[in-house]
Amino acid sequence: MNRAKITPGDHHVVTIPGSKSITHRALIAGGLAAGKTVLRNDLRCEDTRYTAHVLEAIGVKMERNGDPLVMEGIGENTWNQPWEKALYLGNSGTSFRLLLPVLALAKGAFLMTGTPRMQERPMGPLVDALCQLGAEVSCVNDNGRPPIRITSDGILGGTVALPGDASSQFFSALLLSGPYAQEDVEITVKGDLVSKPYVDVTIDVMAAFGVRVERQGYTRFSVSAGQQYQPRDYTVQGDVSSASYFWAAAAITGRTVTTRNIHPEGRQGDIRLLKVFEAMGCVVNRESDRVSVSGGPLTGVDVDMGAMPDMVPTLAAVALFAEGKTTIRNVGHLRFKESDRLSAVTEEWRKLGGKVEEFEDSLTVYGGERLFGAKVDPHDDHRLAMSLAVVGLKVPGVLIQNPTCVNKSFPEFWDLWKGVFGG
Repeated sequence: MNRAKITPGDHHVVTIPGSKSITHRALIAGGLAAGKTVLRNDLRCEDTRYTAHVLEAIGVKMERNGDPLVMEGIGENTWNQPWEKALYLGNSGTSFRLLLPVLALAKGAFLMTGTPRMQERPMGPLVDALCQLGAEVSCVNDNGRPPIRITSDGILGGTVALPGDASSQFFSALLLSGPYAQEDVEITVKGDLVSKPYVDVTIDVMAAFGVRVERQGYTRFSVSAGQQYQPRDYTVQGDVSSASYFWAAAAITGRTVTTRNIHPEGRQGDIRLLKVFEAMGCVVNRESDRVSVSGGPLTGVDVDMGAMPDMVPTLAAVALFAEGKTTIRNVGHLRFKESDRLSAVTEEWRKLGGKVEEFEDSLTVYGGERLFGAKVDPHDDHRLAMSLAVVGLKVPGVLIQNPTCVNKSFPEFWDLWKGVFGG
């Protein structure tokens, strides 16, 4: 288990577990490398376990040697195995999308499925792209959503164009599998790419494992065939998204919280939330491997959150306690996450007395309203549950249903939260 350390008192110091996004990508790169990879500080949560289980199903060996995860990668060995497997991925959209092209590399038949919510999440652009690249992939119900059937014999390669406004994970998925296509893979972005920093994280992890991606900004990416991931000893940085709830707590309580194992110069896009909190009135201190946030009087902001959509519920929680209104723009893609986050935030914040206006791709949250306790439903969405915990620090009587949904990304959250803030 990832161990979190707490220093009691007015200044709280919290050690943040490893990044979920980086762990997914490092598991895939290490699994496709031929030989022994050691992952340190990898995040062990519901989502990353789905990724690990699928990789084990196609021959990757994994064991714990103390804290690190030791992997014996398969290289290209799996492509010659006549696999026939049904694979369940819960509601881990990241696992599903990143692994779909990996499974298309293999010879055999796979059926990928998940929870009812997963079966509502869009996969059509990725399926279409894989078909254009020569893989045999189809949606069972012909609706662009899971379950998805793979009867592939590899990815041929070539050129494909994808809409940038759906999910950056489609691009990350094709990049991660690209080195093992039979020919070079070139991906063109149609329109503006959402969540750009996640693609940067993907390319950084690929580079760490020895694979080079050529790019023209965020408009074109290409991966040369014949490259192979190299096994290595790799340490996963702390998860900035997980740290955000502790920053938000500092913001609304006026306390100081230091999050260790957070690298402010790293590629995780959610680090940009710190600038938003500074604009609202917080004081932020950045060091090489940690970030401290001190709260104070807060004012609302108007901000484009298209590059860090997972931070919208966090910001929406803080906005309840800021003077004036906070407008969160360019986040229509949040409707296709673990929940429809725009609708869910609006519904649950209103139960607490919050004033929220919901639009097609934006939210406006008004601060200074009289809030009160209520039973709230996080819609089986880990990020809503943790953001509601932030609200509960200032509003007595907030009762969160299904609190264990945080296990999707942060199994230690409640123990760590109570250790810092009590309750």
